[in-house]
Amino acid sequence: MRKLEGLEWRQRFVEHLGCIKGCLEYLGGEMSFSWLYGGTGHAFIINMNETLDVESPYAWNAQMLFALAPNLGYEVDGFSIWKDAAGAEFPQKQREAWDFVRGCIARGLPCYGWELKAPYGGYWVINGYNDVGYYYSGWESGGPLPWQKLGDLFVTLLEVHSVQLCEPASDSKIVKDALTMALKHAENPKEWIEPQCHSGPAGFDLWAEALEAGRAQRDGQWYNTEVWHECREMAVEFLNEAKQRLPGRCDAAFDEAAGHYTVVRDKMRALLELHPEREKPDWESMFASPEGAALVCEAGAAERKGLECLKRIADLL
Repeated sequence: MRKLEGLEWRQRFVEHLGCIKGCLEYLGGEMSFSWLYGGTGHAFIINMNETLDVESPYAWNAQMLFALAPNLGYEVDGFSIWKDAAGAEFPQKQREAWDFVRGCIARGLPCYGWELKAPYGGYWVINGYNDVGYYYSGWESGGPLPWQKLGDLFVTLLEVHSVQLCEPASDSKIVKDALTMALKHAENPKEWIEPQCHSGPAGFDLWAEALEAGRAQRDGQWYNTEVWHECREMAVEFLNEAKQRLPGRCDAAFDEAAGHYTVVRDKMRALLELHPEREKPDWESMFASPEGAALVCEAGAAERKGLECLKRIADLL
């Protein structure tokens, strides 16, 4: 057995960034959660489908996270492929993933992958292996998962990545590039957003419509709120940290943006209090919530103002 001792997932509803943070800490990379969320643009992301399905936080092309990673001082390598797309070559792809992860861990590089334990989905740190398969850390820790099972559990996506450190960009470039990407994401670009989903202000509109019309998944509503509340919490902290790192550059715009995103954060917190996690979720029952829809509309209005501030900041840097 080979394990990277001390490599653990950091608990987050955005499991992907929880994996990245755990990998960075293992490598000795110093970075706040807010700088990670903001510098990858994820702090300002929303992606929603018409039923508030639990898959909404994952159902978008996340290449911007990988593209912005070197700015923050790390690089991500690896690959992703759906089982149906791989067809008869899927077993060979599983073997390639197995060889990739073992090679990285042998060199001391931390790894993570998609769905190491069903039916949880999401991303998990891969912190070791033996002759059978992978050891993992996430909402639960364990292993070994037989390597022939990766990508063939509940959601049949085969995805593995490694993380290594590199020289970071300047704080100004980190902030400008991240906000530029976030602004583009908010415009529903077809190469990033799936046809059944909406991002940015349109995502808030779709969310409110689902709650008003009674086509919202009750437990998907809770999960989406947790994810996007976590992001907006990090957005406020990122904007405050960016102001400190770039004193005098655009202080007023940072303050105004942080004020708007504080409203978004607090409306989402109120939504969590209105519809908290249930002890026994079923992920299928639908419900309506005019009160929840009103909170989402208020959050969406603040988000629109916040995005205008982000554009001013990006233009000034």
